[in-house]
Amino acid sequence: ADDVTCTHIAVTHGHFDHFEDCESIATRCNATVYAGFEICEYLNEQGHEACEPGSIGGRIPAPFGSIAFTAAVHSSSFMGRQMGTAMGLIIEMGGVTIYSAGDTGLFGDMALIGELYSPDVAILPIGDRFTMGPEHAMRAAKLVGAPIAIPVHYDTWPPIEQDPTSFAPPGIEVRILAPGESTSFGS
Repeated sequence: ADDVTCTHIAVTHGHFDHFEDCESIATRCNATVYAGFEICEYLNEQGHEACEPGSIGGRIPAPFGSIAFTAAVHSSSFMGRQMGTAMGLIIEMGGVTIYSAGDTGLFGDMALIGELYSPDVAILPIGDRFTMGPEHAMRAAKLVGAPIAIPVHYDTWPPIEQDPTSFAPPGIEVRILAPGESTSFGS
């Protein structure tokens, strides 16, 4: 976390593995945080006021494009405190639309997310146990319809160990990224 430099942070939910370093990074970098109302309220209480709260169905303009919040089927808490609703993200930036599902199980409205936003990229969890596993994530990729999918939320500890090559939705380019690795989209 000490090596991260950024101007904006988007948070899907309050679980420690998604939120624990948010405050320190946001404060050090003076970054704007886009998250649910309760997460922004918590950060405000800690002294970080550069927050853009939103909720499912809402879209927030940003200097780089926009962020919209979608449904996700998951919980959201931090250090015993409820942190609102877990959400997915639609990030529009540089002519590319990215759907980051957050931590979620499979749900039928992923097809509606695909229809409404036509994402170019879908970032989907495959770890199982706490989120979708590879089999359900392949179904999610089909529902969303993005031509590129990136598997996430796996292999960070034994209960969610997965072989990412088992995530192979037909007709969709899968980009498996190592920690710290990046990829680019569009022109």
